[in-house]
Amino acid sequence: MSFRVLDAGDAALTIEFGSIIDPALLAAVNALDAAIVRLQQAGGLPGVTETMPTFRSLTVFFDPLATDRDAVLGVLQPLIAAAGQGSPADGRHWRLPVCYEGEAAPDLAEVAQTLGIGTDEVIALHSGTEYLVYMLGFLPGFPFMGDLPERLRLPRRTQPRVRVPAGSVAIATGLTAIYPWESPGGWHLLGRCPVPLFDARRAAPSLLAAGDRVRFVPVSADECRALEAGLASADIDPLQWLDSTPSPAENAA
Repeated sequence: MSFRVLDAGDAALTIEFGSIIDPALLAAVNALDAAIVRLQQAGGLPGVTETMPTFRSLTVFFDPLATDRDAVLGVLQPLIAAAGQGSPADGRHWRLPVCYEGEAAPDLAEVAQTLGIGTDEVIALHSGTEYLVYMLGFLPGFPFMGDLPERLRLPRRTQPRVRVPAGSVAIATGLTAIYPWESPGGWHLLGRCPVPLFDARRAAPSLLAAGDRVRFVPVSADECRALEAGLASADIDPLQWLDSTPSPAENAA
């Protein structure tokens, strides 16, 4: 797999594996990220302070008083080559509840009408697909997940909302996501997930990680409210929706 290195100031560089959204590129990004973690834990890469993965690239931050760009890149070269040849690692598998009813799904009917299908089919298509978490961004814990079935693909809303409620499950282009916080947003809102995606009190604040896989399980409005109450009172552990296997980052730990 080809790659290019982009300088990002005097304290970071970006390794870019491609220019599209593709699981193979994500696998290379995650493999390189995990290899860097392992090397740091073994005492290698002094001066490297942080990494930031995206859909198709990994930015490596370093302390310019402790190391420099050429030294970091020299150590990374064999890791980059190996990452481009690796097989996709299997992340954790989640089955997250989603309410596709009433006020939790303000755009469901409009999406169905635009696509020329019924609301039941929209729900069946959306909940019948397993999604790969490509990256986290925009907001803390916000997962960009793909790929949507072709029949559900729409551009963003022409008029974004000033306020999107926390927990809203949305689609746009070929992706789906869950808004962890109330925020502005231009995606189409199909439902609401009661499970909080970000909690700064947890050791790993973001519930999901790049490389994880997610399926949505339809629940009624009453079930959604009961789950929200149980989660708010800590009677329900969000990890109960975790199906299996540690994330690539945890594998590297």
